[in-house]
Amino acid sequence: MEIFLTLLLVLGVIHLVQAQNEQGFINLDCGLPASEPSPYRQTETGLEFYSDAKFIQSGEIATIQSQTNLRNILKPYTTLRYFPQGTRNCYNLLIEKGRKYLIKAWFRYGNYDGHDIKPKFGLYLGPNLWTTVDMNLVNNSTNEEILHVPTSDSLQVCLVKNGATTPFISSLELRPLGNHSYITQLGSLKLISRRYYTTSDDNIRYPGDAYDRQWFPRSLSWLTHISTTRDVSNGGIYNLPKAVRQNAAMPTNASAPLTIEWTPENPNDQFYVYLHFAEIQDLQANETREFDVFLDGNTFADLVTPKKFEITTIESHYPRTCEGEKCSLQLTRTQRSTLPPLLNAYEIYRVIQFMQPETIETEVVALKNVQDTYKLIRINWQGDPCVPQHLMWDGLACSNTTISRPPRVTSLNLSSIGLTGTIAAAIQNLTQLETLDLSNNKLTGEVPEFLGNIKPLLLINLSGNDLNGSIPQSLQSKGIELLLHGNPRLCQTKSCTKPQSKDFPVVIVATVASVIILIAVLGLVFLLVLRKKNQYTTMQAQQLPPSMPAAMVNIANANSHEPLNEIKRRMFTYSEVIKMTNNFQNNLGKGGFGMVYHGFVNSSRQVAVKVLSQFSSQGYKEFKAEVDLLLRVHHTNLVTLVGYCYEEDHLALIYEFLPNGDLKQHLTGKGGRPIMNWSIRLRIALEAALGLEYLHIGCTPPMVHRDVKTANILLDENFKAKLADFGLSRSFQGGIQSHDSTAVAGTLGYLDPEYNQSGRLGEKSDVYSFGIVLLEMITNQPVINQTSENSHITKWVSSKLICGNIIEIMDPTLRKDYDSNSAWRAVELAMSCANPSYSKRPSMSQVINELKECIMCENSRLSNNQGLESQAIRIGLDSSVVPKAR
Repeated sequence: MEIFLTLLLVLGVIHLVQAQNEQGFINLDCGLPASEPSPYRQTETGLEFYSDAKFIQSGEIATIQSQTNLRNILKPYTTLRYFPQGTRNCYNLLIEKGRKYLIKAWFRYGNYDGHDIKPKFGLYLGPNLWTTVDMNLVNNSTNEEILHVPTSDSLQVCLVKNGATTPFISSLELRPLGNHSYITQLGSLKLISRRYYTTSDDNIRYPGDAYDRQWFPRSLSWLTHISTTRDVSNGGIYNLPKAVRQNAAMPTNASAPLTIEWTPENPNDQFYVYLHFAEIQDLQANETREFDVFLDGNTFADLVTPKKFEITTIESHYPRTCEGEKCSLQLTRTQRSTLPPLLNAYEIYRVIQFMQPETIETEVVALKNVQDTYKLIRINWQGDPCVPQHLMWDGLACSNTTISRPPRVTSLNLSSIGLTGTIAAAIQNLTQLETLDLSNNKLTGEVPEFLGNIKPLLLINLSGNDLNGSIPQSLQSKGIELLLHGNPRLCQTKSCTKPQSKDFPVVIVATVASVIILIAVLGLVFLLVLRKKNQYTTMQAQQLPPSMPAAMVNIANANSHEPLNEIKRRMFTYSEVIKMTNNFQNNLGKGGFGMVYHGFVNSSRQVAVKVLSQFSSQGYKEFKAEVDLLLRVHHTNLVTLVGYCYEEDHLALIYEFLPNGDLKQHLTGKGGRPIMNWSIRLRIALEAALGLEYLHIGCTPPMVHRDVKTANILLDENFKAKLADFGLSRSFQGGIQSHDSTAVAGTLGYLDPEYNQSGRLGEKSDVYSFGIVLLEMITNQPVINQTSENSHITKWVSSKLICGNIIEIMDPTLRKDYDSNSAWRAVELAMSCANPSYSKRPSMSQVINELKECIMCENSRLSNNQGLESQAIRIGLDSSVVPKAR
């Protein structure tokens, strides 16, 4: 099988190499019929185009209708591939990691389906939205260009259905560029405009442009166009076409500026601009050409003097924004210049920041190998396996991700899909796997040893197969939950446990065993003496229980207000954890750092048990941080720690059980959850804010939660809100502090942008996250929506605020049942919390006061006891600023 997979990989590389011409270009004619030759040479450009069939596993092909004027259309754009099945369909291309590419996607509808309904869909690079293709906004065809540096050796160009219409593509083209050109501080560059000044009507492509950039002619009545037949040196790294170098324009009115204008799609759009010019006139001794460049009145470049018959390029060194509804770039001659400004060509690009990191490449390869091993055909197993979350592959669960932390596969469920053969070796490369379910298939062979090497594994379900042999000792000795019933040929007793080694001579074994026993006895005596001494010292100095693990001693001393006997009482053994969860029978889901199970303490008190990944150093740090915090803080709006388990490799946290789940489930309606009215949402927001305020000013030292989000706000049986998941929390001494030694942590979308960029942490980092939570509660919109141009919820709300209609912003499921003043105040509060500037955000105490005002506005609207309970009203009118500890 490995030889077969290697052969497939080699063939895939051969196909890609064959699709590249001598310049390294990749030219795919999408939908080229099998009856037509591939490759073929396109007459106008001289480029070889290949069929796309070997680079995508889905889609159907079609040809644009004949009534379209085919004579003016290049051959690669007369056919197309469309995707009636699946939500995401992706091309997979092997490229050079870290190399800058010009990527072009062409779309010509041509009424290929006879429906004359122009589609709208998303175009993605990997997990990130590149742009939205809307054929209703163009005549009949369009193309998209982007300059992009891939972060892995494969590039996935995906078409994503976001409505009722069907995505399609006519051609996909990649051109490698020099890495010293088009340099940006951050992000990729989406082409807005690329023009050269000429009276000709000729578009320039390859071979005129060595990189196959497409230059459109620009001719304006108020400009004087000049040209030369002399050779104009390239003079730089941009390798401009000859026709671009030999043509230029200048204002006919020598005193007038040369102006370029464009309109941003969004007010916060950032741009890179490239101006190319050369002096192509023979100047007299008394003639001078010198000019300044301004963008919206601000200096872009000053004292520019074009070089004689040599191209110079002025470029943005950092992204620029425009101040008005239009961007205005002006070349203005200086006072001592006798000639007007001159320009050969310009390029304008918009910055596209791809915030979502891709799944670790080794895990993507592992999943592809699993797919090949079992010949799985799944329409949605295309693109990135984990992200974006709404397009995650079937049968997977992945870890939460931040900008600096890529997603990892934590669960693989291939149950009941008819798998045959042995357990795929590629699974061992999913090194962060916590649950593996291969049950109810037709798998044969032995249970492999490598499963025991996947350290985070907590649950393996192999039941209902035809496995044989014995169980590796590594799986029996690590506390992994194994489900093996329904394998009649599999020996599950210890008497037939697969030995670690065999066939050693008896004499050697006996000798080695004797030496080991002797060393063990001596070591045991030494450890007993040392332990007794340490116990005596510890009890004398600290009077701590001698059975308490060393790590818990440190936690107990970390400013805990708990008596030591109470800390001891909260410790549970691993056998007690197994008993309280009924051997981990009732799985509540996956928390931030482990599986969560329902259980009972003393057969009566309901608890939620989070089992930590005992082999992860990061998991241990977060475990210690959470125990440390919850042992010393007590507040009615913080989740209560019932106890913990720290026994050898077993780490677990036992919390109070909150039966109404988390806030995110209720907003999304997951699991048939009822829709919460506006009053309840405001009360939940207030209670979460009170919990945060206590962390910020009621704790000593103050704490920052660092992972405030709707999934971490839990609800009890009365819908009372409690903050949970304190594993990322950090203490600070007030104000804003640098934590250079601590990696930036949080959840994508909720993460404070200033903290993410600088690493400086303060309580207003939580305020930003709370603002995002409040926007979710107000709008019921996703925090990040990759299918929208306004991908972040703050941008979406900002776009709606322009209209001034609160109904456009509020969750439609509320059915307008809210006080408009209360709603407006909540929106304004949320946006002030989510201000990109740390200093401009309110404190949590200010947030609480404003939420109380929102509640009072809403209560004044309600009558006949339809508002909040009187107790909640009293909470809303409480003048206390600092919440009291419970």
